[in-house]
Amino acid sequence: MNTDSDFRNRHVLVIGGAGFIGSHIVDYLINHGAAVDVYDNLSTGNLANLEHVRDQFRLIKGDILETAKLTKAMSGIDLVCHLAANADVRGGIDNTYIDLQQNVVGTHSVLEAMKNQGVGEIVFSSSATVYGEPAIFPTPENTELIQTSVYGASKLAGEAYIQAYCEYFGMRSYIFRFVSWIGERYSHGVVYDFVKKLQQNPQELEILGDGKQRKSYLYVADGVEGIFHAVASSDSPKNVFNLGHLEDMTVVALADIVVDEMGLDKVAYHFAGGARGWLGDSPLVLLDTSKLNQSGWKPLVSLEEGIRRTVRYLLDHPEIMTR
Repeated sequence: MNTDSDFRNRHVLVIGGAGFIGSHIVDYLINHGAAVDVYDNLSTGNLANLEHVRDQFRLIKGDILETAKLTKAMSGIDLVCHLAANADVRGGIDNTYIDLQQNVVGTHSVLEAMKNQGVGEIVFSSSATVYGEPAIFPTPENTELIQTSVYGASKLAGEAYIQAYCEYFGMRSYIFRFVSWIGERYSHGVVYDFVKKLQQNPQELEILGDGKQRKSYLYVADGVEGIFHAVASSDSPKNVFNLGHLEDMTVVALADIVVDEMGLDKVAYHFAGGARGWLGDSPLVLLDTSKLNQSGWKPLVSLEEGIRRTVRYLLDHPEIMTR
């Protein structure tokens, strides 16, 4: 079992460490004494996310499909946090290869590099999309996994490869099935889309789906605490955790909060689609987080407050809205 103090003697590689979630993981690790390397191709990540700690980590610019470079980057590493992925859930319907390459082949490349350098532990960002459209809510980790999107299928394949490598090569894994995360440095997703649309037209807002979809979100600081709480409290060689909020809300309710935080009035909502926003979208996402809750972790920031903080951050950082 690990403890927070272990990071003072640990060397951690954060793959995708310049991204939204990855940069917050870098912050946590630095604050807890780890030596940190960031491996990122900067295709969606941004070094501005790490400007405040620029002298406290080593940057390796590279893609996870560059196997020789990635293997070299693993030298001397104790723990890998693998956050790199194609994150466009909707895009899989137009490009059915990108999730295969970035999420499946890329994860295999990470595991091979770990094996070749003797790295023993991995934290992996999976997704609630692996559940497809489940029949049980809140959805527990042992729910049957029937896929409705190529993105979800690719994340599930990544989980499977990780578990197989744990079995073959004695690795330890911590797999986290995320809901959508929100908070500072957030650069894509529904809150981002709503803010951008409302900046372009403060009178009208297009909402994908019928607006009745119910989703759960998680404030980024709570999520990072959840990850490392699980790492510190888990003894099993193969761990799978749901990581989400106890609350959920409709997309219309989220839109109302965004509109209010932006100080707008009398915004007309227009809906595009039926019960879901796009093929592969899940109309209801609410994960059963009792497995992690029972070990002592719970989110501290409410959905509404997390959304408001996200909107304020986007308005205070207009450069993000042009990316």
